[in-house]
Amino acid sequence: MKTNDIRIELPPSKSHSIRWLFANCLSPYNFHIKNLSKAEDVEVAQRVIGKLEAGKECEFDCGESGLVSRILVAILALREGEYVVKGDKRLCERPIAPLVDALVQLGGPQVTYLGKKGCLPVRIVGAVPEKKLAVVEPAVSGQFVSALLYGAAQLEEGLIVRMKGCPASKPYIEMTCRVLSEAGASNDYKATHTTIRQQSMLPFGKVREVTIERDWSAAAYFYMAALFLPKRRIRLVGLSLNTLQGDVAAVELFKKLGVITKEVRSPYKNGCSVTIEGGGEIAKQLTLNVNDTPDLMPTVAVACAAMGVDCYIKGIDNLKYKESDRAEAVMTELEKMGCKVEVDGDVMHLPPSAMHPQKTVRTYGDHRMAMAFGVLKIMFPDLVIEDKEVVNKSFPGFWDQLEKLL
Repeated sequence: MKTNDIRIELPPSKSHSIRWLFANCLSPYNFHIKNLSKAEDVEVAQRVIGKLEAGKECEFDCGESGLVSRILVAILALREGEYVVKGDKRLCERPIAPLVDALVQLGGPQVTYLGKKGCLPVRIVGAVPEKKLAVVEPAVSGQFVSALLYGAAQLEEGLIVRMKGCPASKPYIEMTCRVLSEAGASNDYKATHTTIRQQSMLPFGKVREVTIERDWSAAAYFYMAALFLPKRRIRLVGLSLNTLQGDVAAVELFKKLGVITKEVRSPYKNGCSVTIEGGGEIAKQLTLNVNDTPDLMPTVAVACAAMGVDCYIKGIDNLKYKESDRAEAVMTELEKMGCKVEVDGDVMHLPPSAMHPQKTVRTYGDHRMAMAFGVLKIMFPDLVIEDKEVVNKSFPGFWDQLEKLL
């Protein structure tokens, strides 16, 4: 069936890929993973897992990947041996103390900071824990919870993980629990509960083959593009509304900005896609909380600033711990383009203002900054994005797909 849709090939989910790779590593049997992401973070996961499975390496370099480093630290701390975990400069500025504190309080594991306290690099003397209850403060990152669940899955009796306070990025914790359960390590996750009982990995799980979902975080950039290209239908090939990815929230969010979503199934093969089309009524004011969906923040901020929508974005405090100080970076670059930006504690306010082009946009080493501002090339074709290759962290083919819209 031929259409005039602009067909966009989204990458497989980076978060989904990394979680399944570590589940496969811990499983007593191997299952086949299809449609694995080619993102740099996934390549880092494959590299450290290869060393982990070989059992000969004691030093692990996690590059820029926060998720890989945190899962790896938990796994190593809860098995015998001496190890060092390190990473690139920005990763070694991101906090890991809540995870380390939870591991050490279990009794047995020893973790020593080799640089700045509370951050990588660390030296680990791993051991089977004496206690079975791990208490963690997840407000900074839900990855600390996911890491403990992976560490627990390798223990004969598992662990109970208790969250002290409201976790950031809760949908990603749910994704971890679902992946581990399907891989053979059951748990009793409930979204309304603060405690998760994570069992050990069984000899045989529920799956023999896994297909990685297309990435909803990547889809958000093309929702923004649809906003700028009213009445042009964009087809996001292979994407599904049936997902555990929290960034599917983009559907309802951009609906308020006049972008309509439809899921369509191919008549020729078993599969589905999502079509999006802008041109609908745009809300004059938008309020949202990005505590569960921090990766959407740059996209929403840039989109609302470009369209003159009065926007309040709550839950920005933890964005300082991402690949850049993301709220500060977004504010700086938007202000260079003439946009008004007000920050009051945990809230960013974008009053309606007129955006004008600037020559270049800094990315601050952040892939999501590059892609969110990159979509502005639809409005400002001469805009230059510095360090364009930074998108390879999650979406290596981003610029080729965006070119279809330019």
